[in-house]
Amino acid sequence: MATAVFGRKKHMTQAFQDDGTLVSVTVIEVEPNFVTAVKTADEHGYDAVQVGFGMVPTRKVNRPQAGQFEKHEVPPRRHLKELRDVSGEVGGTIGADVFDEGDKVHVTATSKGKGFQGTIKRHGFHRGPVSHGSHNVRQPGSVGASADPARIFPGQKMPGQMGNAGVTVKNLQVVAVDAENNELWVRGGVPGGKGSVVKIRKAGE
Repeated sequence: MATAVFGRKKHMTQAFQDDGTLVSVTVIEVEPNFVTAVKTADEHGYDAVQVGFGMVPTRKVNRPQAGQFEKHEVPPRRHLKELRDVSGEVGGTIGADVFDEGDKVHVTATSKGKGFQGTIKRHGFHRGPVSHGSHNVRQPGSVGASADPARIFPGQKMPGQMGNAGVTVKNLQVVAVDAENNELWVRGGVPGGKGSVVKIRKAGE
């Protein structure tokens, strides 16, 4: 039974719970994921299903993929991704209805890229003094010891690329499942911007 699916982040809104509490929710569009291939441990070394989602014109699909879609009588899909340890049959679909209201899910996506940032924005460092001729307002300060060990230890918090990395937010609650409109509402925020591809899987699996 499939307990994971790929979707697309639409937007955030609000929803009332049964006790009247107003909570922030993220609406994720989960159009049917078509199973285009099945991989087994005996043949490929691991168990997984390959799913396709997102419409794309046939002219934008390369020949190997076009042949695969034609073989299984599936319209061309923009994205082809794998779901590990998920069972399914070629030609089948996986949708939002694999989840129930109240389920806990883990959501994985690529976070928004912030570019090259300093230590204050990237790691939350405090700034230095801004008076009496100080030249150390937003600089990181000391980053290591002196003659011994005469190097910077790995993992030192320094300026660098911020965001644009895989992030998983765990144990989000499913507030509503709208199978008719292919929507999944989860409480709280999820990584990425609008239109980002997200992976949703049941917690503990």
